[in-house]
Amino acid sequence: MASFNKVILLGNLTRDPQLSYLPSQTPVVDFGLATNRKWTSQDGQQREEACFVDCRAFGKPAETINKYCKKGKPLLVEGRLTFDSWTGKDGEKKSKIRVTIETFQFVSSAPGQGGGSGGSDSQIPANDAPMDSGQGGGDDIPF
Repeated sequence: MASFNKVILLGNLTRDPQLSYLPSQTPVVDFGLATNRKWTSQDGQQREEACFVDCRAFGKPAETINKYCKKGKPLLVEGRLTFDSWTGKDGEKKSKIRVTIETFQFVSSAPGQGGGSGGSDSQIPANDAPMDSGQGGGDDIPF
């Protein structure tokens, strides 16, 4: 059975990264990322929702995120979903899904929006063509 596990998120850090080390001395950083969605409901009201995601990175990326990121800074992350389970102090089984970061990219924040100076951080490259240009319909999928 084929499977595919890839996540790409662009959001703002919800808390400062927390760096720790595994027994093997491998750096690991944990942080939260918030993504927002805005839309207009059927009754014409502007709506907004936020999704909060726990993230974890290892090795050199963990050290870099810890050094240059802080609460409120925008970050583009790419990784995979990981399922963690444990037994809590109360004896109950607990679990969570988090994103294990494989790559990331710093993103400039817009001036006046917090999270940075809007300066010269690396930026996401723009796509040359829109996803749906309205030409040829949506039936050109090769599979």
